[in-house]
Amino acid sequence: MKKILVTGAGGYIGSNATYLLLQKGYDVVALDNFSTGYKEPLEWLKSKFRPKDDQPLAGKFRYYKADLKSDLEPIFTKEKGIDAVLHFAAHCSVNESMEKPEKYFTNNVCGSQSLFSTMLKYNIRNIIFSSTCAVYGEAQYVPVDEKHPTHPANPYGESKKIIEQMLKWYGKLKDFNYVILRYFNVCGASDDGEIGDSKKPSVLLVQNAVRGALEIEPFFLTCPKVDTPDGTPIRDYVNVVDLNEAHIKALEYLFRGGKSKIINLGTGTGNSVLEIVDKVQKVTGVKFELKRGEARKGEYAKVFADISKAKKVLGWEPKSNIGDSVKSLVTWYSKHPKGWKY
Repeated sequence: MKKILVTGAGGYIGSNATYLLLQKGYDVVALDNFSTGYKEPLEWLKSKFRPKDDQPLAGKFRYYKADLKSDLEPIFTKEKGIDAVLHFAAHCSVNESMEKPEKYFTNNVCGSQSLFSTMLKYNIRNIIFSSTCAVYGEAQYVPVDEKHPTHPANPYGESKKIIEQMLKWYGKLKDFNYVILRYFNVCGASDDGEIGDSKKPSVLLVQNAVRGALEIEPFFLTCPKVDTPDGTPIRDYVNVVDLNEAHIKALEYLFRGGKSKIINLGTGTGNSVLEIVDKVQKVTGVKFELKRGEARKGEYAKVFADISKAKKVLGWEPKSNIGDSVKSLVTWYSKHPKGWKY
């Protein structure tokens, strides 16, 4: 089975990706500096996928504490034979990036450059990059396809756009094979509710609404008033397991010799903030007060994905709906109301 390096493996999406890869029998090497990610899910995975004496070793797993901006060579030297990289490691708060742009360019861009340089030295040429719909900025039309102009409205989106450009040049000049996956909004937990979001505080709407319904923390509307029918932003909310199934399909696509691509990942439909809150209340059976908090900066009115390219190139489409994501989050937060501890 192929050996996959996962950066940012202690984070929300990275830990779900690692879980799915291990379930499918991949050999996984995980990296995280634990500035925002957690050791606990990786320890849980290490225990769950520990080989038994009477069974062949499948889905081997190791993890390392490492910052991408530091020297990665000792890990790459030890972990010979890496076939591909799933690159999730990044700071990802739109609002924070408006306040601390230097943090985002230093961490996201410089960390990626260090990773790519080390990959080159060790002749690793396959990479799946975790990008974002934030590279598009305010949508000029919807649904947004991959040909849509890229005009990021915040430093977070700009940092991802820069990394995309870096990968294009590495592809042209250094034979990198890449799939850039531009995520729309991510929600849900693993299907069994064992791996979920632990951001403190979370910046993700569905997670926060479920936490409000379960009375873990008060729920606040932090969206600005925008030009949509109900005055709240419209976004495309894709389930985290569906999202990571697309990553594995992207890996398989590259392993088959597929050409480098940029692909949107979403559901192809949009829901407003108030529509999502209403869905959470219906699924949980809990009505909670809608208080307004401080509006987030760098937000825009409406964006959702055209996912026809993902269907055509990867043979992927989402299986879960918002209700499924809410149910998995209820299971996750019932087991881990405060998220991971460490």
